[in-house]
Amino acid sequence: MANRERGLLIVLSGPAGVGKDTLIEQWQLVAPNLRRLVTYTTRPRTPGERHGLDYYFVSEQEFQQLIQEGAFLEYAHVHGHWYGTPLREMREWRERGYDVVLRIDVQGGMQVKQQFPEAVLIFVAPPSLEELETRLRKRGRDDEAAIQLRLENARKEMEYIPQYDYCIINDDLNRALETLRCILIAERHRVRTQPSGESIAQSA
Repeated sequence: MANRERGLLIVLSGPAGVGKDTLIEQWQLVAPNLRRLVTYTTRPRTPGERHGLDYYFVSEQEFQQLIQEGAFLEYAHVHGHWYGTPLREMREWRERGYDVVLRIDVQGGMQVKQQFPEAVLIFVAPPSLEELETRLRKRGRDDEAAIQLRLENARKEMEYIPQYDYCIINDDLNRALETLRCILIAERHRVRTQPSGESIAQSA
């Protein structure tokens, strides 16, 4: 399959509470060619989460078996639990021409960057850490200790921004979506994602 037909591999990272899930959900509404990979995790399911739609919830033993089988594109231990992205699904979607987005942490992002240099890495950042703290408290999911841990992790994660291709400040959902749309247009016209000059000449 020619490179022009293969979908983009997009990594979306950012601190907890920055709005990554909402961004992807709204992005999918305006980008029918976009597919989000469902991540495997060993953490307990929270109320309202759906197995196979939000995450694949598995035991630690099952997760370790999947590691041994080479089933993951990347995996990481975050906040006391394992998370892993399925490799086969990613390849199948891309070969069928779909753009694939991975919502993963910076550890996973660096693994993907090493294995797939063509991947498009996008970091979603809050307007400020103060605003991020406000959002975390409004979610009502975490106690005070967990909130402080997430804020500390956010500081560490933001140190990785220079390793990413793009950074979006998520202070306005519509503006962030428009920025994502522009990024995809730009990436589709990058020379490294296009077929060779010889191939273009032959198809002209």
